[in-house]
Amino acid sequence: MAMTFVLAFREYLEAFLIIGVFFGLSLKLNLRREKEILLASAIGIFLSFLLPLLTFYLGDHARILLTEKRAELLEGYLMIFSGCFIAYIVFSLHRFFVQKRAFQVIKAHQKLTKNIFDFSLFASIVFFVAREGFEIALFTATTSLFSTFISNLIGLTLGFFTAAIIGVLTSLAFIAFPLGKIYKLTEYFILILGASLVKNGLSELTEVYMDIHISRIFPFPLHFLPQKSTIAGHLIATLFGLEKNFGLLDGSIMIGYIFLVYYFLIRRRRSAPIFN
Repeated sequence: MAMTFVLAFREYLEAFLIIGVFFGLSLKLNLRREKEILLASAIGIFLSFLLPLLTFYLGDHARILLTEKRAELLEGYLMIFSGCFIAYIVFSLHRFFVQKRAFQVIKAHQKLTKNIFDFSLFASIVFFVAREGFEIALFTATTSLFSTFISNLIGLTLGFFTAAIIGVLTSLAFIAFPLGKIYKLTEYFILILGASLVKNGLSELTEVYMDIHISRIFPFPLHFLPQKSTIAGHLIATLFGLEKNFGLLDGSIMIGYIFLVYYFLIRRRRSAPIFN
């Protein structure tokens, strides 16, 4: 749920900011295109929910078909893959997606000033919003296997409404949210989530193949943390990779992952930030 929430919040916030740009421009220039923009946005939001839900549904049913041992092996491999895949998408390819979308939004602005219904503009807004749902489905394609359909749905819904509140208030200029810092914060969360996934994946595989529990090597128990079976304990374990049975080797794996992502992905793109 936590993983889905972070990714959904990040993508839906972009969607609401795009809607706000079109809606605000129509109001400012008195173009009277608000109904058209809202209808296109509503269709896009519907599609943006449909795509991730389909992914969650398929993931939920795929897990049922596996035996317990095969499920553990698949989960271990997919956790490692997900940690690497999410880092590459968010810190590398996502920048390309945003730059391309920004160019398309600028072109769509030019069509907004027309006083007649423009289907290409209508379709563009639908596409801009629906594409955020496609990116959520893409990002959560593997991680959705680790949670139930209901948990993923709750994360998706919470991410949507949180992004809606911030996006709407920012677009209406009621509150000046530091969007650059918000996106930076989500990147930190995604980085730690990726490290947690890789650590848990390696732990799963070494336990199945070699009967070795990584957390028991150089143990550094965190007794003050809540049990993983509780909601708070589950969130802490998912978001930060921390559990009561935590080993120094666990921490080394997470630190190594963060260093590699920073060195090969984050450091190279610092010269061209997207949001200021």
